[in-house]
Amino acid sequence: MKICFYAPFKPIGHPNPSGDLIIATSLVEFLAQRGHKVMIASEFRSRWIFWKPWLFPQITLEYFATRKRIRNFKPDIWLSYHCYYKSPDLLGPVICKIEKIPYIIFQGIYSTKRRRKLKTTLGFYLNRHALRKADHLFTNRGNDHKNLQRIIPAKQLSYIKPGIFPEQFLFNKQARAKMRKQWQVGNTPVILSAAMFRPDVKTEGLSWLIQTLAALAAESIAFKLIIAGDGSERDHLTKIADTYLPGQVIFAGKIKREKMQSFYSGGDIFAFPGIRESLGMVFLEAQSCGLPVVAFNNGGIPEVVKPNTTAILTRPFAEEEFCTAVKQLLHSPEQRNSMGQAAAQHVRSNHDLHQNYLQFERVLKQYANPA
Repeated sequence: MKICFYAPFKPIGHPNPSGDLIIATSLVEFLAQRGHKVMIASEFRSRWIFWKPWLFPQITLEYFATRKRIRNFKPDIWLSYHCYYKSPDLLGPVICKIEKIPYIIFQGIYSTKRRRKLKTTLGFYLNRHALRKADHLFTNRGNDHKNLQRIIPAKQLSYIKPGIFPEQFLFNKQARAKMRKQWQVGNTPVILSAAMFRPDVKTEGLSWLIQTLAALAAESIAFKLIIAGDGSERDHLTKIADTYLPGQVIFAGKIKREKMQSFYSGGDIFAFPGIRESLGMVFLEAQSCGLPVVAFNNGGIPEVVKPNTTAILTRPFAEEEFCTAVKQLLHSPEQRNSMGQAAAQHVRSNHDLHQNYLQFERVLKQYANPA
């Protein structure tokens, strides 16, 4: 198949890493691995564009440029990724109608509460228009699937389990020894966490984690907290660490995704609250490398872990519950190992994109080659 790919929220190759960008990249990688030709139709970002009138002329210019760009490619499918009220697809529905191309959306999001706020009303209607024009929609979140059923017929809607390519996240014994030597932790249990240090729920979650784990330090429980990530809030988080966990937190900096398996291999537990986390790719990656998870029971986290088998989930912001879960794993290497082994198997059995995306590919073929 020849597929035009478009991500209105954040184009492939964007310098700021995120779970959405990882999923977009994995879609393109999978299709290329399966022998399909993928063309990036446009890199135009529509994020909050309805509040940026000075960009309106660019929409028209990009519409004609994109049509010209894809004409010789002659696509069988147009695939838009991550369409919602902040970044509605303003190109796909119109171009696909004019050029008679099947219009597919992966990770379309529908939420009626956005209709009731002045800031998001226009984005809501523009996004709903695109969702309704799609020939087929895919979602990798159960809650989104439920919401989309309100406006999309069942035959045009598919749920695909979220996942990763597990071979990219394998436990490495040599990497473990190297990382622990670099961190100078000896046999001290290591709690890992990872997030970008943005001024949002990511930093809020890390801040809460550091302050909450201070209760364990007060009990003289030995551990090191090592955090991967970087961003504008680094100084803020460093100050919190110096205040609540002096000498017990290591900021590992920004780590390239292809090197994260070495980072995960060095740890014993992965802990990150995941406040209103939509999916949380880090939870899949950590589990794949054999780490048990401690996180909040909210958002999309329950969809990517197996509670009480690969992860311990607590009520959001329940400090005592969270500390008890971490303490339990710190004190029991046997439980850490058994949960870690179960976690690695869970990812391979349920969240392997090599398998999960086969359903996605089959549906695309049906629209590219209608009977």
